[in-house]
Amino acid sequence: MTDLTKKENFLDKIGIPSHLFWGFVGVMIFMMGDGLELAWLSPYLVEKGLTVQQSALLTTSYGVTIAIAAWFSGVLVEAIGPRKTMLLGTMLYVLGQILFVGVALPHLIYGLMIPTYAIRGFGYPLFSYSFLVWITYRTPQHKLGKAVGWFWFVFTGGLSVLGSYFSSWAIQAFGHIATLWSAVIWVVVGAILAIVVNRDKIVVEKKEERTSKLKELKNGILIVKKEPKVGIAGIVRIINQASQYAFPLFLPLYLEGKGISTTVWLNIWGTIFISNIAFNLIFGFVGDKFGWRNTVTWFGAVGCGVFTLMLFYTPQIFEGNVMLVGLIGILWGACLAGFVPLSALTPSLVGEGDKGAAMSILNLGAGLCVFVGPAIVAVFYNFVKSPGIIWILAGLYFVAALLTRSLKLPGEPEGKVGTIEVLNDTAK
Repeated sequence: MTDLTKKENFLDKIGIPSHLFWGFVGVMIFMMGDGLELAWLSPYLVEKGLTVQQSALLTTSYGVTIAIAAWFSGVLVEAIGPRKTMLLGTMLYVLGQILFVGVALPHLIYGLMIPTYAIRGFGYPLFSYSFLVWITYRTPQHKLGKAVGWFWFVFTGGLSVLGSYFSSWAIQAFGHIATLWSAVIWVVVGAILAIVVNRDKIVVEKKEERTSKLKELKNGILIVKKEPKVGIAGIVRIINQASQYAFPLFLPLYLEGKGISTTVWLNIWGTIFISNIAFNLIFGFVGDKFGWRNTVTWFGAVGCGVFTLMLFYTPQIFEGNVMLVGLIGILWGACLAGFVPLSALTPSLVGEGDKGAAMSILNLGAGLCVFVGPAIVAVFYNFVKSPGIIWILAGLYFVAALLTRSLKLPGEPEGKVGTIEVLNDTAK
């Protein structure tokens, strides 16, 4: 009993709510399974005979369902609870994966590949983003920044780091198809830990005379009209990762002309997200001290804007300097994590009964960035080429900085711009 108490106290001290510990572990393992094919599926399909356009359409269909599920995750938590929502996400992922890997992929039945891969897209937003809503309900406000920082640490660590490293080994050991089948095992193990082993009890506050679950889904739309700041937060969330999905489409080609090969760029890209997951945690702590709004504004939006420009112009000034470009990339990845406190700030803009709806808008933004980044490249690249795209992306970050200044907490004094000092004092 003494050892357990010490463990729980240590977890709380570093910012992980001890009563949700197994949920965090489960999310990391789930996302490891969900993301293990992201870095290699497209070239594998092209090698098997699909065109680049067909592979892109497949990914787009996946992104559509991600955006839909991300939007509904928060309100579904309020309608049926987080455990049932997370279980629904797990079931949809497993169903889609079995049909995709077992039937569509081996025979390259493209008409079946699209819907089955799209079904998988419902999985991780309903699972992981529902757990994020769970965190916002069960964590004291003055510790919420650290908790969401840990969430994005395990989320990105599983999706972009562990999944890639595991698949790089598993493909060599077992082959592509077997590696895809192993994803089901990881996802199920993660779900068991987060839903079953995680024994935390959560009761989502019910509004008086709640009429129907449909009304809760409707609230996920009306919250923007009721509290426009939530809509602004959703726009900032889209801008947050738009460049992450735009860069791979044009930046490697640009860098190749500056003496940095695509293979080297891929190593830089991987290092960027090691930096990102570390700073997801760091900025959770920074946000609670420096202020959520200040952190998103200066480290997230302004920082990303500056380093986005530097990623383009540094190779021009120091052509072929891999170390310097890598350093700029690491700093950009760190600043990308500066948006982490947005997950604490957004639900704090509304009352208890609307937190799920507010998080749904934020989660929708997380899904829509998958479209916005590539769409910017698709629409503008022929007209403005790489320099223009870089300035568009950087400009969006500077716009996000201005928008974030309007995300003022209810009752926040004018002199406490972007801080939560008053809330911390009250909590004490």
